[in-house]
Amino acid sequence: MHILTEQELHNLAMNMIGKKLQGMGYEFVAVNSKLKRHPQFILYKKGEPTIFVLVKATSNLQAPNEYDVLWMETFKAHAKKQNAHVWYAGVGVANAESIELPVIKDQPYYISFEDFVKLSS
Repeated sequence: MHILTEQELHNLAMNMIGKKLQGMGYEFVAVNSKLKRHPQFILYKKGEPTIFVLVKATSNLQAPNEYDVLWMETFKAHAKKQNAHVWYAGVGVANAESIELPVIKDQPYYISFEDFVKLSS
């Protein structure tokens, strides 16, 4: 039995968000999948401002979009200097049998993603 690490859960969330962004027509200028390194995606689409996307995997399926407001203000200030917009993608990931159990490799799991939280920079 292999319990997914924090990095593996993050990669799962990154893959899902990456596919969604590609489906929305965005090109990736940069991708960073290391934990606690932000942003995870820097996006480009002709005629639109640069977008920094922050992805966070969480076990909170009910409210995956909750984030540290103080930290986000610091990041938004950084984005503003780069003339970039900030999108937050909170992705809930949990064991399909019980949210109390860890997510296990090759076992069913739930993913909860409502939508991007578009924060002004």
